[in-house]
Amino acid sequence: MDGCQSGVPTYEGDLHVVAAAHHIVKALGATKNLSDDLRKILIDLDSHLSMITSNIDSKGGRGLVDVEERLDQAERKIMRWETDPMMIWDSGPKEASDYLEAVDETGKLVDGLRGLSVHENRKQKEILHRAMNILQMAMSRLEEELIHILVRHGQQFEPKHMYSRSIRKDIVYDESFVSVEDEPTKETSSRNYSNDESGECIVDLVHADVIPDIKSIAKVMFTSNYGPEFCEAFISVQKEALERYFSFLGTKNLSIEDVLKMAWTCLSSKMNKWTWSMKIIIRVYLASEKQLCDQVLGGLGSVSSYCFLEISKATILCLLNFGEAVAMGPHRPEKLLRLLDMYETLACLLRDIDTLFSEEAGSFVQLQFHELLERLGESAIAAFEAFRVAISSNGSLCPFAGGGVHPLNKYVMNYIRMFPEYCNTLNLLLKNQHPGVADRVTEPDYGPDASLLTYCPMAYHLRSITSCLESNLHKKSQLYKDEALQHIFLMNNIHYLVQKVKGSELRLFFGDEWIRKHNAMFQQHAMNYERATWSSVVSFLKDDNPGSSSMSKSIFRERCKGFSVAFEEVYKTQTSWSIPDPQLREDLRISTSLKVVLAYRNFLGRNLAYTDDKCVKHTVEHVENSLLDLFGGLSRSLRNSR
Repeated sequence: MDGCQSGVPTYEGDLHVVAAAHHIVKALGATKNLSDDLRKILIDLDSHLSMITSNIDSKGGRGLVDVEERLDQAERKIMRWETDPMMIWDSGPKEASDYLEAVDETGKLVDGLRGLSVHENRKQKEILHRAMNILQMAMSRLEEELIHILVRHGQQFEPKHMYSRSIRKDIVYDESFVSVEDEPTKETSSRNYSNDESGECIVDLVHADVIPDIKSIAKVMFTSNYGPEFCEAFISVQKEALERYFSFLGTKNLSIEDVLKMAWTCLSSKMNKWTWSMKIIIRVYLASEKQLCDQVLGGLGSVSSYCFLEISKATILCLLNFGEAVAMGPHRPEKLLRLLDMYETLACLLRDIDTLFSEEAGSFVQLQFHELLERLGESAIAAFEAFRVAISSNGSLCPFAGGGVHPLNKYVMNYIRMFPEYCNTLNLLLKNQHPGVADRVTEPDYGPDASLLTYCPMAYHLRSITSCLESNLHKKSQLYKDEALQHIFLMNNIHYLVQKVKGSELRLFFGDEWIRKHNAMFQQHAMNYERATWSSVVSFLKDDNPGSSSMSKSIFRERCKGFSVAFEEVYKTQTSWSIPDPQLREDLRISTSLKVVLAYRNFLGRNLAYTDDKCVKHTVEHVENSLLDLFGGLSRSLRNSR
């Protein structure tokens, strides 16, 4: 631009032009790939420019006076605020504008004086030194103003929609299973959100009204070659704000050693917090931080990406370190669902991470997230296998009291009923574990092709797990000395398996054929129980001479006595046995009653002449009512009904 048009003396305008030419020549000369001829031309041009500068200097006496006057005016505006306790931007837009104009003027004077040959001009040196000191003072003040604006106008936010997730109650594996409680057969999903439910939600981390003020400070500081100082101040404030919010989420920096030593209850809580903290930090906070950096520094090349990376790096590494520690920890069965939560969350966020850290400087962040996803997947598979091994290897020295549903059965079925929520993820992770399994990954909407789910990798593994469980339960049944109780135990536990499958989404993965087969199995055990228990009891009521109207009194008494003793022994023993399911208990009582009561009624009916004898200890009604006491879990003694 022409010096007269800009209001700058021709002397200074000439100096600006020559100084700019000097800079260009020096920049070109620094290039390595220059031919010798071109390098000689640049040296000659530099020498010529030096001669022009000398000629201008000889005429510049009046120009220096003008420069000094302008510097005096700028200095007065800048120094006024050094003694004023008020912050400039709090005092109004005019004060801020005047201050920036003074700083900009000082910067221009410094640039002009730096472009001159000052080796022999003492006055020129003094003015340059003074201008640089004033500029340095102004830059320090602008740093303070920047920090003040960012802190004062920083906006707190709490995205409540991100907290909608319910926290699942853990089902912990241990040898005693004291922590296992049964869950309702008909359950609802324990996760009330999907990974895509809450997308990116950008908020203003700093009030929108002050963004132009921050940009004006950035422009002046970068123009004056104080860009690094601006970045340092900006990064420090925003980094501290992010760390405060990270702490607010209840997540803190833990060493790998801390995580590895953590008790499961605490670790489970931390893993749960990690899953939703990760989503909030990536999709809300860092997306908003990226927007702020682009708004303020978007026109300065890679500066915006550099600041964003420096602001977010510590928090990102903290999240990564926790994930790494979890992945390398012991692969206990109870970790499986939490690991799947972490895996799904991270898989869902990879695209966001790749977008946020798309610049080359942030490529290491992308790489570490992708590597962590792989390790979490491997850890989930290892926990899945540990789950299977724990089922197979669980042993018992003593039979489970009463023959009811074994806690191992409750643990396994209440655990795997949550697997359908992770259908796609488990199919993806398990499809290479057994190459012979059909590789069908069906979307979990359970639509018209729901039957295909019975052939997917997860379905195969689910059936494999329950097969291990059934085998273990059969071993546990052998601990009972009473054959009838063995059948009660197996009937209870196989019935429990069937009910858990029928009453949940597991049905889609096991299939109707599996259900029919296992229905027949527990019904067979019910029949085997009846034979093992009541065949010998009812045998006392059989008529050895069907053609005869009645047996002799002595035989009748002997048979009555035998029946009463046997029936009372069954009553005393089997009232302490347990059938927890009310319908199953009622069905078996009715089935038993039909056999025993009918046989007893016919026996007495054929021998009416002796029914008043003292040997008939129990009436038909008493026997029928007594059968209703069986399988209640409390031992009783049967009294004489007469």
